[in-house]
Amino acid sequence: MGFNVIIDILGSTIIGGIIMLTLFRANESAVENAINGGTELTAQQNLSVIVQVLEHDFRRIGYCADWNEIPFPSQAIIIADSNTIKFLTDVESDGVVDTMTYYLGPTSELLNTPNPRDRLLYRVVNHDTPVGVNLGVTQFNIKYFDVFGNPISFPVVEPREVYLMQVDISVEDVAAYDENYSTIFWRQIRLSSRNLRNR
Repeated sequence: MGFNVIIDILGSTIIGGIIMLTLFRANESAVENAINGGTELTAQQNLSVIVQVLEHDFRRIGYCADWNEIPFPSQAIIIADSNTIKFLTDVESDGVVDTMTYYLGPTSELLNTPNPRDRLLYRVVNHDTPVGVNLGVTQFNIKYFDVFGNPISFPVVEPREVYLMQVDISVEDVAAYDENYSTIFWRQIRLSSRNLRNR
C-alpha cells in the first residue's frame, strides 16, 4: 500500500508541475502580447504625429503670405539631400520668410535608449537651436523628382529642379519586450507643394 501512495504522489507532482509550467508560459505570453500591443500602438501614434507635422510643413514649401517675398517658389528648396532638406516657407503666415530644416541625427545621440536604431528627428526653424524629437524614428529618407517625374540623383546640384518628393519614415518602439521592436513604416509617394508647381 505504501508503494501506491508514493506513485500517486509522484504522478500528482508531475501533473501539477506540467500544469504550473503551462500557466507560467501562458502568463508570459499574455504579458508579452500586452506589452507589444501597447508599444506598437505608441509607435503608430508617434508616426501619426510626425506625419501630420511633416505633411503640413512640406506642403508649404515656397509659401509666404506676402507672395512678393518668395517670387519664385521653385527656388524655395535650398538643400535637398537623402535625409536632409532645407527650404523657404512662412511658418507663422505673417509675410516673413523663414527657413526650415529637417534632418535625422546619428544613432550615437541616443545611446541611453534601449533601441539601438532610434534617432532624433530635427525640425529647425531659422537659426533656432536644433532640438530633436525622439519618437522612435529609425529612418527618414527623401527622394526627389523633376517636373517629368524622373528621379534626381544625389547629390542634388540644382534644388530648383525638384518638383515632387517621396518621403519614407520608419518608427520603432523606443523600448520593447525582449528586444522585439515593432516597426511602423510610412511612405508618401509624389508629395508636392502646390508652390513648387509655380514655374
